[in-house]
Amino acid sequence: MTQRRPTSFDIAALAGVSQPTVSRALSGNPAVSAETRARVLAAAEQLHYKVDKNASGLRRQQSRTLALLFFEDPTPDETLINPFYLSMVGSMVRACAGHGYDLLISFQQLSDDWHVDFEDSRKADGIILLGYGDYLQYRPRLEALVRRGTHFVCWGNPRANEFGAMIGSDNQAGGREATAHLIALGRRRIGFVGTVSEGYPEFLDRYRGYVQAHDEANLPAFDRLRVDAGPSEEEGRAAVAELERRDIAYDALFAASDLAAIGAMKALQERGRQVPGDVAVVGFDDLAAAGYASPPLTTVAQDARAAGSALVEALIERIEGRDGEPRLLPVSLKVRGSSQV
Repeated sequence: MTQRRPTSFDIAALAGVSQPTVSRALSGNPAVSAETRARVLAAAEQLHYKVDKNASGLRRQQSRTLALLFFEDPTPDETLINPFYLSMVGSMVRACAGHGYDLLISFQQLSDDWHVDFEDSRKADGIILLGYGDYLQYRPRLEALVRRGTHFVCWGNPRANEFGAMIGSDNQAGGREATAHLIALGRRRIGFVGTVSEGYPEFLDRYRGYVQAHDEANLPAFDRLRVDAGPSEEEGRAAVAELERRDIAYDALFAASDLAAIGAMKALQERGRQVPGDVAVVGFDDLAAAGYASPPLTTVAQDARAAGSALVEALIERIEGRDGEPRLLPVSLKVRGSSQV
């Protein structure tokens, strides 16, 4: 005889709640208390109950899926995905599972018409956007998403708050802490390696923190010590070459990304300059590569786990009709060999 599959009514009887409460608990509805949800989940596990996501999603016209869109970014390993964004994925998957969602991951080229596809086609209930290049060029597509009523969140600069749920690190505080660390070491001619433009608001905030630390120490931030550079080793190398071309003295570099910092260190060493003896170097991100660099790279650490969870939580809030407020996540300085003499 075939054993009958358990139903939500069986779970309700075992957990001592109503069937609608079971449905809400299994769908991650925030109206259900943590205690009740735990009781329902325990009963479901005891009965070996499996949620039919397709059926429950059809009833609500939802897919119970979130789409994570990566955009092409120059990287040394040709993955074309920023390593910091990849480090968020694990916490995103866990956060989605905790709310009864699947995570669809898609790689996009910036030229694609991704913004008219995912939610309209019911592939996903909402979109997480990571790594979109020049913000000023990208903004019209975000505006198009707003007009279409698409649920989405971005990793970026929460201070701007133009499009609701923007999650990001406190880049200005990180830039200030990195530069203040170098100043405390006695460095007085500190170069900045990173793109200073409204199109790259995260780098711009890191530069503002760099200037802030100089102001607080009553030191000048020399314009000639600032070199525009993207987040790649090649651009870090090119920045050192540019400083050498300018023939200007410097005893430290703060790079707005770890990859640029690592490239800069290699270029300095190839020129016979000691790191940190001649030039101390600090990066930003705390990628895995930072700890394996030679010397290990001092860097401003972004919390990838908190970032991934915050993006998922904010998107689900928007899907459920709540505001999905922007969040500014704290950063911390990890001091390693590139700034320790």
